[in-house]
Amino acid sequence: MSAIPELARVEQRNFWQTTTPALRSYAGRALPDAAEVVVIGGGLMGLSAARRSAELGADTVLLDAERLGFGASTRNGGMCHPGFKHGVLQLIAEHGEAKGLAIYQESVDAYEHVHELCTTAIDADFKATGGLSLACAPSHFAGMARSVEGLRRAGIRAHLVPQADLREEIATDAHAGAMVNERYAGLNPAKLTHGLAALAEAAGADLHDGVRALRVRPQADGRVVVETSRGPIIARHVIAGTNGYTGGVTPALRRRLLPIRSYIIVTDPLPDDLAREISPRRRMFSDTKNYLFYWRLTADNRMLFGGRASMWPTSTLRTAAILQRAMVALHPQLRGARVAYTWGGNVAFTYDRMPHVGRADNVVYAVGCCGSGVAIMPWLGRRVAEWVGGGRPPELAALRFPLVPAPYEGRAWFLPLAGEYWKARDRIAAREAGRRS
Repeated sequence: MSAIPELARVEQRNFWQTTTPALRSYAGRALPDAAEVVVIGGGLMGLSAARRSAELGADTVLLDAERLGFGASTRNGGMCHPGFKHGVLQLIAEHGEAKGLAIYQESVDAYEHVHELCTTAIDADFKATGGLSLACAPSHFAGMARSVEGLRRAGIRAHLVPQADLREEIATDAHAGAMVNERYAGLNPAKLTHGLAALAEAAGADLHDGVRALRVRPQADGRVVVETSRGPIIARHVIAGTNGYTGGVTPALRRRLLPIRSYIIVTDPLPDDLAREISPRRRMFSDTKNYLFYWRLTADNRMLFGGRASMWPTSTLRTAAILQRAMVALHPQLRGARVAYTWGGNVAFTYDRMPHVGRADNVVYAVGCCGSGVAIMPWLGRRVAEWVGGGRPPELAALRFPLVPAPYEGRAWFLPLAGEYWKARDRIAAREAGRRS
């Protein structure tokens, strides 16, 4: 039992999955011998790819080793926004203005795609409240001016909030200022995932869970054989959307992806006046640390608070204690608020901290959301299906996908060491904030 009273009765279950009506099972269904397109992975990307592929007239089969939506697609914080870890101006500096803006525009189109889905086809509690990036040091706030300039060049409304005005946005004094991005929303990721499954099935995609893809091998006639735990399927094209749960079926991807654990706690519903005090505009919050935190109010006024918490082997109860202490340090008003749920899951990071699209191991893939997958992954699923169907590739397909520069075959033994380095950088920033406050 936890020594923190607020964690005494916490459920080690995913809040979104637990409180959203369960998606029906697609297990045990007869597998076809052949299909034009086989999609591996039943998350936001895979379901979107299967839906679009079927809409384009392809005989499409989707496989997931677990249940549909098992991974990050339903385990995230439900924050939907354009953008990558690389900002607009960084992309322009790396690729030139035209290409840099085109790459960033993919993420803007992605956000608008999810917005449209949630307006016309899926009830996922989508609310465009705006997002607040909170500076953990004065130097971080100084750098936000360039971020605002870049967002405005991409057509996104953004502005700075100096420290003196932060209470208009959030009830904490722990930060040196903030940046508001108005094109930012909260949603229920389980409802979004379930809605995409329904749309994919309605379009004619053949969905299967509990079927693990084991290997993809080419045939002499140009087709491939997808060997699965329930027998082979011959396919003309294979699309992989395994992301933070990528395994040996695509060895080239496994050498390029880092599955980093992220953890979340969710409180009981808060009183209306307390919720308004903490988040008067109901923004989506995140900070600028390397070991970052992200937090928000849910539709029923619960506080959802998440972050990396630990890179060492640990348990969700231990990380729940870390997150609860951090939450109360930022918002002392939440001392005594019972933590009702805690869970964790993998986030797929890449060495260059950008998503990647391409062809390898006889598959077409879109992976590496780096913590921003709610918007970009449904969009890349759609775009990859169109590419396989003869359309133009996404702009991200032009990027080189670097290997992780360490001896690595799927077990990231070096992550705890990297985590300690990032924590040290955060401590240096905190000392800077203390000196200048």
